[in-house]
Amino acid sequence: MSKVEVNTVEPQCGTTLTLGGSGDTVQLGSGASQTGFGREGSVDWVTDSIKTATFTAVSGKGYFCNTTGGSFELDLPAGSAGAIVALQDYNNTFDSYSLTVDPNGSEKINGGAAGEVVTLSTEGLGITFVYIDSTVGWRSVDSNEYSTAGVTPTFIVASGGNSCGTTGDYKWHAFTGPGTFTVSCVGNPAGSDTVDYMVVAGGGGGGGTGNSGYASGGGGGAGGWRASSGTASGSYTAGPAPLTAPVAALSVTATGYPITVGGGGSAGPTTGTGGAGNTSTFSTVSSSGGGGGGNRNAHGVSGGSGGGAGACASLNGGTGNTPTTTPAQGTDGGDGLGGPGGYGGGGGGGATVAGTGATAPKGGLGGDGATSNINNTPTAYGGGGGGGAYNNPAGAGTGGAGGGGPGGAPPAVGVAGTCNTGGGGGGGSTQGPDGTQRTGGAGGSGIVIIRYKYQ
Repeated sequence: MSKVEVNTVEPQCGTTLTLGGSGDTVQLGSGASQTGFGREGSVDWVTDSIKTATFTAVSGKGYFCNTTGGSFELDLPAGSAGAIVALQDYNNTFDSYSLTVDPNGSEKINGGAAGEVVTLSTEGLGITFVYIDSTVGWRSVDSNEYSTAGVTPTFIVASGGNSCGTTGDYKWHAFTGPGTFTVSCVGNPAGSDTVDYMVVAGGGGGGGTGNSGYASGGGGGAGGWRASSGTASGSYTAGPAPLTAPVAALSVTATGYPITVGGGGSAGPTTGTGGAGNTSTFSTVSSSGGGGGGNRNAHGVSGGSGGGAGACASLNGGTGNTPTTTPAQGTDGGDGLGGPGGYGGGGGGGATVAGTGATAPKGGLGGDGATSNINNTPTAYGGGGGGGAYNNPAGAGTGGAGGGGPGGAPPAVGVAGTCNTGGGGGGGSTQGPDGTQRTGGAGGSGIVIIRYKYQ
């Protein structure tokens, strides 16, 4: 192969100028530039950086866009005549989580309104855009779609769990204790190759009253609640907020996935704070245990959802969604109330609703959890524990929907959170100045449920 160096070329008009021959390399000198060579509708595909989040494209490049983790946006560069950008659905997920194509400023796409975006939601779609002029803007000049025609569907085959069941073409496995989700066949996109999930941690224990008659315990915070949106498994209802945006299912391989199901936190003794709940895990998803409820002298503890504060002085509830996840795995606990008007404990935070502060002379309400149909039975999980009451038999804070235990009201102790819901335990109560103190309730254990298309 020969190499031709050209330093200067006399201007040519109406003639053909040939540089090099077949198989030759034409190289521009240092500092030189080229114009007018053009492109022939092709791009250089970027294969070493699969796009998974919003980015700005560069003219002349093609991008593989992976929306498995959720929808995002491709921002087109500023248009100039002949500019070209291509994209391709990386793993056939645009139908579940779309890709938005956004023109630069007030530029157009296919002659549409100035600045109007285009949403791509066809499985396996690939498109090439070329910028023409300000009238049409970016024009889609080539497209392709993935087709499962002729592809034999195969489905996930798996085992494990304390119980399992089927609904239509879908199967679910529930883990109420430690175990292994064993995948023996991963399937394919024409059948199934991802799983939906719900991972709930153990709830926090309700706080005891402390060493004084003028006090009440805070409710335990719910265990962290994390789930996919249900799109991969028959579009079941995964729950209300925190799923305000789609959460992707998980891809699996043929292996065993250890499952951890967090136990509930210990009940706060008469003089102590409730114990924190324990973490639940599946694959890359980890939900944090709920924070314990505070006693007479203690703020609520932070966790998946925050524990409610105890009461003698006015104290703050614990912070939920600790550590931070997106969407949030829980909410904050309610504040305690101190003073002559009453000594109520704050309610523990729930998966979707924060615990409320105490109101004299009543304990705060535990926050509500989330209801899921992942096992084909609508069930609430992740309710916060109610705050304990002071010297008021009718003043216990109710537990949040999803297994939250009610707070104690004299002469009762705080009630435990419901097993395998991640509910927080109720706060302890005090009879009155005689100093009769009562314990909080233990937190409820968590649960992990996995669902997928099996036929």
